[in-house]
Amino acid sequence: MSIFNDRLHRESKTVEAMIAIYCQHHHRLKVVDCPECSELQNYAIDRLHHCPFHEGKTSCKNCPIHCYKPGIKDDVKRVMRYAGPRMMLRHPILTVFHFIDDRRKEPLMVPQSGTSSKTLEADCPGPSATKVIDKSV
Repeated sequence: MSIFNDRLHRESKTVEAMIAIYCQHHHRLKVVDCPECSELQNYAIDRLHHCPFHEGKTSCKNCPIHCYKPGIKDDVKRVMRYAGPRMMLRHPILTVFHFIDDRRKEPLMVPQSGTSSKTLEADCPGPSATKVIDKSV
């Protein structure tokens, strides 16, 4: 797999990099040693792999389907708010691709089986995360 050709692989690498930057600063740990960040990373990557739009997906913030639970979504926003500005220096290629991918406002492909956007949440199954990153850190 290559970050140049595989959109979902590239987004997975971007999420992993952002969570690693966040965890290193806020918890002084690597993601594999931090249960909160490890769980968040696993949940986010699982959401990407269950995305019904696959390679034609938009960025999650522009997507008509909201796969993340509200508490988890807030955690991911917090991670991205912190790590986003630091990505250009640490991962410039991923950052450029993220900006390019973010320009897509609507999914390129409609999920198969002709479902309407109101029922697409069922197309985005996956595990339910119960832990939320500690906001006091």
